Amino acid sequence: MALRRLPVGLLLCALAGAQAKTEAWKPMFDGTTLHGWRETVFTGHGKVSVANGAIRLGAGAPMTGVTWNGDFPKSGYEIRFEASRVEGGDFFASLTFPVADSFCTWVTGGWGGDIVGLSSIDGWDASDNETRAYFQFEPAHWYVFRLQVTAERIRAWIDEKEIINAEIAGRTISLRRGEMNLSAPLGFASYNTTGAIRKIEYRAR
Repeated sequence: MALRRLPVGLLLCALAGAQAKTEAWKPMFDGTTLHGWRETVFTGHGKVSVANGAIRLGAGAPMTGVTWNGDFPKSGYEIRFEASRVEGGDFFASLTFPVADSFCTWVTGGWGGDIVGLSSIDGWDASDNETRAYFQFEPAHWYVFRLQVTAERIRAWIDEKEIINAEIAGRTISLRRGEMNLSAPLGFASYNTTGAIRKIEYRAR
């Protein structure tokens, strides 16, 4: 009987070890100030403010954003946040994030308002690569976004529905041409749209 129970015990130990490697979520936004963040100096940017527990990105011409001032992992992490498209019809909380020694952007509702995906992979934008998906964002509704980055894959969920699962090992990850590089290493941006972001947190994996 002891021999029969041994594999179960080993399995439980392995699961416990895997859980131990995942750290607790760490907050990145205090809900009342921009402490730890700075306004991104996009050309024609709109107003950034904090109200009702959220960072509000006023509609820019074209972009408005905030960029993280602190340290952040280059890989082996998860970040999650809630976001809402307050007004407008394009991306409202696109997230630029590190991938090893490069950066990438998770586009949230671009190209007319319903395309999500990664820009860029092997030189192709989210609208043209295999990560392109369609998601209907309702105005003023809060959605939960979660992104996971490892050396092998980028995965992303909206309201716990997996939207992206892209293999990236050996591929070229980069930012789209233009001013999105101002969001690096980590930042949020809206495009001609007012967006709101809250409950930002991350953890190492």
